[in-house]
Amino acid sequence: MNGINIFQSTPRIVMGIGASRRIADEVKRLSGKSVMVVTDPGLVKTGICDRIETILKDSGLQVQRFDNVEPDPPYEIASQAAQAVKDSGADTIVGLGGGSSLDIAKVASILVTNTSPVTSFFGIDMAPHEGLKTILIPTTAGTGSEVTPIAILSDHGEKLKKGIVSPHLFPRTAILDPELTVGLPSAVTAATGMDALIHAVEAYTSVNATSITDMLAERSIRLISSNIRTAFANGANIDARYRMLEGSMLAGMAFANAGVTAVHAFAYPIGAEFHIPHGIANSIMLWPVMEFNMLGNLGKFSRLAEFMGEFTDGLTERESALLAVDSLRDLVTDVEIPTSLTEYGVKEEDIPSLAEGVMKVTRLLANNPREIKLADAEKIYRKVL
Repeated sequence: MNGINIFQSTPRIVMGIGASRRIADEVKRLSGKSVMVVTDPGLVKTGICDRIETILKDSGLQVQRFDNVEPDPPYEIASQAAQAVKDSGADTIVGLGGGSSLDIAKVASILVTNTSPVTSFFGIDMAPHEGLKTILIPTTAGTGSEVTPIAILSDHGEKLKKGIVSPHLFPRTAILDPELTVGLPSAVTAATGMDALIHAVEAYTSVNATSITDMLAERSIRLISSNIRTAFANGANIDARYRMLEGSMLAGMAFANAGVTAVHAFAYPIGAEFHIPHGIANSIMLWPVMEFNMLGNLGKFSRLAEFMGEFTDGLTERESALLAVDSLRDLVTDVEIPTSLTEYGVKEEDIPSLAEGVMKVTRLLANNPREIKLADAEKIYRKVL
């Protein structure tokens, strides 16, 4: 037992096939009259954004759009989105898309109501006032941003990703509709799905895990590990899509309270400097970090193998823990995610600076089940060159 624990999550979750068609009702429930939809150009091309906006407009709501969100968005985009909200006079923000769009919507909401610049909010509990009302609609089963008080933005100047953590980032409502994920390309399904699985695995092995987060993480791991291959290979399978979205949400609830660990700390520098998509960066770093971490809590790491459907009868804890690591590696291979940093241009001479970048991510390293030193970080990176 770790003393007093606090659990927080999004207060209202609307989930089910076709749930996104209730968006206007949910806006009106919050007494909203004017909506700013925050999304990205790719989602606009799919027609999903038009469908959501049509529902809003047909119900008599005023609707405007900010669609300049890009992958791994720099913090400047959050400021641009906030300015668009202010100029529009919108009273409600609807974040629609993957984790980047949801994070920008969340940060824009607090920038509208707080006078400080976005850079002043990096860290924990740095935003003094709650933000504008937000509703988040994920179109990927990935970040779980719809149920977390966390937003990750890129700082291109420092070649790092930085986090804003504040209860004011929780949306008022999350709407989860697996229909919106059916059209995802297989590569996006794989990368975002692995990101969600890693959230659950890291929450389960975090030193801040509790019985509540363990319950959520276990359920998430079982759901994602047993459905991601189907969702990847047969994207039209609505049941697999539903289970992936549910698993992503549960993983978000778990890591929002227990925290993620060193896999994410290793992913941030390579994502910021080499522009490796977040889910892929996490997947590449997964097995070497897990292999290093398992000695920090053999009992929990051994149970991961069981959660992923592996046969563990007769195995020692260490053998089961190694089996979990192998199972994760096999999963990354099956969904055809790259496994080497070399594929993204990372060279041996880049390792020292990348390792130094890892050591700066103290917020996440503090959650890790095993202490990581600079020399350890360099060795871990070298394993996936």
